[in-house]
Amino acid sequence: MTPARNGRHDREHIVGVALDLLDRYGLPDLTMRRLAAELEVQPSALYWHFASKQDLLAAVADRILERIPAPQGDLLATARRVRDALLAYRDGAEVVLSSAALRPGPSRAHEALRAALGESAPGGADIAATAVLQFILGHTSLVQQRMHGESHGAAADAPDQDAAVFDAGILMLTRGAGAADPIAARG
Repeated sequence: MTPARNGRHDREHIVGVALDLLDRYGLPDLTMRRLAAELEVQPSALYWHFASKQDLLAAVADRILERIPAPQGDLLATARRVRDALLAYRDGAEVVLSSAALRPGPSRAHEALRAALGESAPGGADIAATAVLQFILGHTSLVQQRMHGESHGAAADAPDQDAAVFDAGILMLTRGAGAADPIAARG
């Protein structure tokens, strides 16, 4: 359902409508033309608020990640919260992944994971948080691709073990982070 409009279109409203379109049609069909039609404006009007489609998708990624609650010190719980935020929107992981690839730097997800890891992470909390976030994005992208395929009649080859695989991956990364410093090992 398209978010209600309060007067003129602003960035926040446009991002809300883009998220609605993302849920209804998926990332491949979230175009500036479709968004403009939904807002009943010309596509060029969107460029007043966003320099490019990638700029819009970065704002959509930020909104998706707003769902992550404040970190509480438990890496597995924090990782699950990040995953849940990504799964809350169709193609959410792909949107955040493409934004992270093209707009490097910390995100709300990265900061939550960094806080959960603490300063004692080998290689530094930033490196460890990046590794965990990349695992979460990859795993969640795979899960969302599978869900999309299943919604179109493709049967999954393996029983549903996504949650167990996710937890095992996070726990292996956590244990591995304590076993060796990958930066020092390259030295």
